[in-house]
Amino acid sequence: MIGNDIVDLALTKKESNWKRKGFLDKIFTEKEQIMISKAKNQELMVWNLWSRKEAAYKIYNRQTQIRGYFPLQLECFDLEIIDGFYFGKVVIKENLYFTKTTITSQFINTIAVVNSQDFDAIKILENSENIQKNNGIPSYCKKENLVIKSVSISHHGRFRQIVSF
Repeated sequence: MIGNDIVDLALTKKESNWKRKGFLDKIFTEKEQIMISKAKNQELMVWNLWSRKEAAYKIYNRQTQIRGYFPLQLECFDLEIIDGFYFGKVVIKENLYFTKTTITSQFINTIAVVNSQDFDAIKILENSENIQKNNGIPSYCKKENLVIKSVSISHHGRFRQIVSF
């Protein structure tokens, strides 16, 4: 399974005031708030963590069919940089997800998977052709071989990302 989230950093600057009273408390755990306070660029860390939570949530929703807004139940940890990518983990209840985040000056994009070795099999899709939704959850199905694959679609502001295996 796969999850994906993209954050348009220019749009967040216009539409989101992450420094307003109570914002961090509603979205981030105490440990995550410590990561934010210690970060060289706190704003990037806010959207980095948010993107990880959103990508992991998409897998959790697919696995459990539970929909809702509960960001404090998802917690990011073990963040490290390898070859310019930001790797980490997100946990919700007994579920563990692995994340790989790309950070540029314009956007943050996170891909979440259930098994860390799945990062090697990720494909970026150019368009939404052959994607169908079942109960609001997208899947990729090539008509010639009828193979159905997990797919994740994310869009925010100027950016859109579609990923599959």
